Amino acid sequence: MSDATQRQAPDAGTDPAQDPRERWAEPVGELQTHWYYLKSYRETIAMKCEGLDAEQLARRSVPPSTLCLLGLLRHLAGVEHMWFRRVLQGDAHLPMLYDADSAPDAVFDGAVADPAVVEEAWATWRRETEAADAWLATQTDADMGRTVEHRGRQVPVRDILEHLVEEYARHAGHADLLRECIDGRTGA
Repeated sequence: MSDATQRQAPDAGTDPAQDPRERWAEPVGELQTHWYYLKSYRETIAMKCEGLDAEQLARRSVPPSTLCLLGLLRHLAGVEHMWFRRVLQGDAHLPMLYDADSAPDAVFDGAVADPAVVEEAWATWRRETEAADAWLATQTDADMGRTVEHRGRQVPVRDILEHLVEEYARHAGHADLLRECIDGRTGA
């Protein structure tokens, strides 16, 4: 078995028929398409984190970067919170998660190898994604062109949803590399 095959072996058993991302296949319309990709990338992030303990999730495996899977999870919870609650739903009075207003790296600095921190990060991310999905369920394709105020200008809902898909896609790539550095797992 080659080195490349050995590196891919831990994830090679993923059956495409069992891939949880497939349950959202065949979206119809603009809203469903954006939502499909957002859900798919969310699931990819979750898959990249599965089976790891607190130390592994908090490991900064690509020094000198402070990126770690736990930090990415916390960051993405904050992204969901900011865009869905504060911007799209107009709850700008809500404080940013993880002290992001006062310390830009707080989300990563606070991603420490503590099971309680891991549990809180998962709970927060799930709460924020569920709240976002509940809001998305009230929207239609006609709402995609509606605009909301963000930083003094009007931004179409579709642009925000596209930004969220881009944000998750970017960080899914980071998660691929972080996970491979932790235990060699690649793919999915």
